[in-house]
Amino acid sequence: MNIIFMGSAGFSIPSLETLYKSKHKIVALVTVPDKEKGRGQKLSASPVKEFGIKNNIPLLQPEKLKDETFIQQLKDFNADLFVVVAFRILPKEVFTIPPKGSFNLHASLLPKYRGAAPVQWALIKGEKKTGVTTFSLEEKVDTGNIYLQKEVIIEDEDNFETLHNKLSEIGAKAVLETVDMIESGNYQLKGQDNSQATPAPKITPVTGKIDWTKPAKEIHNLVRGLSPTPCAYFFHDNKKIKVYKTKVVEKENPTPGKILDSKKNLYVECGKDKLEILELQLEGRKRMSAEEFLRGFRFTK
Repeated sequence: MNIIFMGSAGFSIPSLETLYKSKHKIVALVTVPDKEKGRGQKLSASPVKEFGIKNNIPLLQPEKLKDETFIQQLKDFNADLFVVVAFRILPKEVFTIPPKGSFNLHASLLPKYRGAAPVQWALIKGEKKTGVTTFSLEEKVDTGNIYLQKEVIIEDEDNFETLHNKLSEIGAKAVLETVDMIESGNYQLKGQDNSQATPAPKITPVTGKIDWTKPAKEIHNLVRGLSPTPCAYFFHDNKKIKVYKTKVVEKENPTPGKILDSKKNLYVECGKDKLEILELQLEGRKRMSAEEFLRGFRFTK
């Protein structure tokens, strides 16, 4: 089949590579406009654009998805199917163009964790499993009928980075399977149970601020869900400290927010139990282990 692939972030790349190596043909890529990045504000291309340039695939980078010129360009490619992975919300004028429709890969077991940050929220909420879903696009975000799902076990040591990578790899397999199913016509769509839906809203700076009155386990999951970026954090002497890795330690009658440090170990008491901080970063300094950090900085005098 002839496919137009739409994506932007690194999460898209395993799916894009898998489709590119398959029997199907990617006739065009759609990605976000180049963005200014870094101190020099140099224009930076998305990973999807970089892949397209490397492999001589036609590229479209619309500012507005309802732009008439962009919509006509899509029609001119005569694609059978649109595949969407980590891109923007498509308007109906776009996703209804191809005869075989359009589908999206979502990094959760829908209807759980509908929204912009499903990987982070699965960890923050302490889930033991998650997965990926391919579903047909509809006007209401993440509500379309399901083609297939694949489960992933969340290990105790998983954080956002490791789980993101696992899901992107298994997602690539789900994308190719879905394309093959659509080509053969041998599939049955399954509706979502909206009563079971849970939200996965965009991560904001407020999300990552640690509240030490909460149980250590809950804070530990927050750290996992936001590591290595954008990171959970707290303030000490008006300086922001990012937390990358923690461990829950039992503690009777804790005093929330009380910091205990030695030459090698750093603990903070929570609403229940205490948290050992294993990796952290003081603003203006590099990420380091607690032992390295405590060689030059002490919380308790």
